[in-house]
Amino acid sequence: MANGHGGKRAGAGRPHGTKNENTLEKAQARELARQMITARLGSLLEAQLDNAEGIRHLMMRDPKTGKFERVTGDAKQIDKALKSKNACWIYTKDPNVQAYTDLLNRAIDKPAEHVEIAGEGSITIKWQTNDGEKESGEVRELSEDERIRRARKVNGHIDNGESS
Repeated sequence: MANGHGGKRAGAGRPHGTKNENTLEKAQARELARQMITARLGSLLEAQLDNAEGIRHLMMRDPKTGKFERVTGDAKQIDKALKSKNACWIYTKDPNVQAYTDLLNRAIDKPAEHVEIAGEGSITIKWQTNDGEKESGEVRELSEDERIRRARKVNGHIDNGESS
């Protein structure tokens, strides 16, 4: 400014490339969380799988007393219970569909989402191939006649509108 007040001044402000203290604290917190989660990843995944399947307990009915008892023993006791007609699974928590979906999305990628683009004119899409070459193509809106012609072709009709 003419009077020397305000405006850009040389050497003012935070040096380029430095981060706010808040940003550094968040980065440290994220790293701590990542380390703790990674250390217990196996048990956390098991818990998430249990949540997706629902929490269940193997119960066995005593044929003499008719009372149900939870099977918590070793593999032999569990096998014996499963082979008998007196065992059943009791769910104490219903399966969680959201947990199941999250596990699938992380394991085999989230399904592609359909996107519609509305507007007039055309869109240029550029992509890069595996060999590094760039390609481009233009996507333009079809006229009403073109849409009808294509719909007829897909439905087994000839371009002039007659059935094939």
